[in-house]
Amino acid sequence: MFDGDFGNPASSSHVFGWEAEEHVENARVQLAQLIGADPLEIVWTSGATESDNLALKGLAEHYGSGHIVTSAYEHKAVLDTCEYLEKRDVRVTYVEPGSDGLISPKHVEDALEDDTFAVSIMHVNNEIGVLNDVASIGQICRDREVFFHVDGAQSVGKVPVRVEDLKIDMLSISGHKIYGPKGIGALYVRRAASIPLQAIIHGGGHERGLRSGTLATHQIVGIGAAAAICAEELDPEANRLRALRERLWSHLKQMPDVHLNGSDDQRIPGLINVGFGGVDGETLLMALNDVAVSSGSACTSATVEPSYVLRAIGVEDSLASASLRFTVGRFTTEEDVDFAAMRVADVVHTLRERRTSI
Repeated sequence: MFDGDFGNPASSSHVFGWEAEEHVENARVQLAQLIGADPLEIVWTSGATESDNLALKGLAEHYGSGHIVTSAYEHKAVLDTCEYLEKRDVRVTYVEPGSDGLISPKHVEDALEDDTFAVSIMHVNNEIGVLNDVASIGQICRDREVFFHVDGAQSVGKVPVRVEDLKIDMLSISGHKIYGPKGIGALYVRRAASIPLQAIIHGGGHERGLRSGTLATHQIVGIGAAAAICAEELDPEANRLRALRERLWSHLKQMPDVHLNGSDDQRIPGLINVGFGGVDGETLLMALNDVAVSSGSACTSATVEPSYVLRAIGVEDSLASASLRFTVGRFTTEEDVDFAAMRVADVVHTLRERRTSI
């Protein structure tokens, strides 16, 4: 860690710049070690959203036209980028997930066309927590000589991610998802693949010409330190989170008309998405103001739209609107889990009774 170094890491003519650069490069090593990459394959960005944009727009800028394969339940950073590219002569195929929330490698393979230049499939879905078989998809892409991009915002630091084992060409990483600072991320770019990535932010040619702009040294040091902690504690922390998640689910599933959304086993340790039949989703969420949970719904001033992720896996709208995402993390305790389960049970019971009495 450093204290008080305010130099620009791109300034090579004085000691302040040299010291800042040393911190940046040390963090690059720390993040690379977490995913089994070469430090030179790490490109600093402002977060996974920018990384997703750089990967897909950067390739499309090179090819000009062609075809991309992605899934129907990707993060908006991928979906909105693909929608943007569709207006610029790029065709996009959206593979539907199964009812278990998983993307079939065979369906991805079937969607490939002669001019497909990229496949983008998230490692872990951010709403339901299911873990896709990106290794099989990656091998298909290697065999067909198609570049494979993975949004790893929800998997890096939570499950083992070794980019070569998973056959990943580009991997988007978020700093705050691994308990680093907000506003920092990275894009892993596989050097051996000679990926013809074009910059989407231009300026001083930083990050080997792929991402211009003065580097946020303090944030980069933070993501590096967070990556080092994740690498050291990955297995024991995963076991702890899995036990907390199972403790939470053991409480919730005792209630009637409760549904686990997505695969019950192919998921990251700390996240489950649960639907509660017979209640209004917006009312449920508002009543749980003392529990930090999120809804699968996107609320506007006039309507509550069910989650597009839950719709994609076939969850009916009424249940999708009454589904909650529960995440346990580094600072979650058994007492937290028990309290949350008790509050949810109390609120759901009250709302159901109120509904039947009307």
